[in-house]
Amino acid sequence: MSAAPVVPTTAKTLDALPMTLPRIAEKKRLGEPLVMVTAYDYPSAQVAEAAGVDIVLVGDSGAMTVLGYSSTVPVSVDELIMLTAATRRGLRTPLLVADLPFGSYEGSDELAIATAQRFIKEGGADAVKLEGGGMMVRRAAAIVSAGIPVMGHVGLTPQTATAIGGYKAQGRTADAAWKVASESLALQEAGCFSIVWEAIPAAVADELMPRMEIPVIGIGAGASTDGQVLVFHDLLGIREGVGARFVKRYGDVMDEMVRGVRAYADDVRTHRYPEAEHTYSIDPGELSDFRKRLQAS
Repeated sequence: MSAAPVVPTTAKTLDALPMTLPRIAEKKRLGEPLVMVTAYDYPSAQVAEAAGVDIVLVGDSGAMTVLGYSSTVPVSVDELIMLTAATRRGLRTPLLVADLPFGSYEGSDELAIATAQRFIKEGGADAVKLEGGGMMVRRAAAIVSAGIPVMGHVGLTPQTATAIGGYKAQGRTADAAWKVASESLALQEAGCFSIVWEAIPAAVADELMPRMEIPVIGIGAGASTDGQVLVFHDLLGIREGVGARFVKRYGDVMDEMVRGVRAYADDVRTHRYPEAEHTYSIDPGELSDFRKRLQAS
């Protein structure tokens, strides 16, 4: 039996390989920006796959963008696992990270590990993400010790937005910036493979980046981080309003969806749809026989 042919390793073939933690770390070492986007179902996962992003996050933001909650707090573990599993089915290459929802990991190390295991086993996630420092550093370390990769998240933490003064930038005083720094370094020490900085001053991020040995993904944290993340519905305009300051829109998909559905409704109401091209035919003889049966019935 002849040996399998050796496929040359090129940038193109590497991009087709599944993203792994070592590859993510290597991208940081090489200074190659990491691209992360949220997705919450099979279609959005297919878009992320086709677009060639590095990391897909099934964020608890899906509570609002997909499930219609007013915040991320009410979403359940079962609901997010369902979204994670649907996203998994649409992905082949990007690393899949799942948010642990509020109330599913804070209570104890055992609870945190059990919840993370469900996202790996039932949802098909490659890693999980949790918010905050302090005691959450211990929770992160416990999950890592159980063999599950963890992404941290500091700065604006939406799950505890009420406690930190609402949905606003963090780290804008020396004390607040130090809190971001200390939590980030503690999560790094706890074994997190990456961390998200949300809504912190770019200058603070610039000062902290030389201390970070793990990849940092920014969202409203300036350009010096190792990568960026945006919510799928924000960047494509599949929601009302303009979103947070850090959002840049790359499409107006909701407007186009409304336009399409409105045009369809208009066509139905004015009898322009369906036309002959949208209907199925029947053999004239078969139709004649059918008519006779109807008349005889």
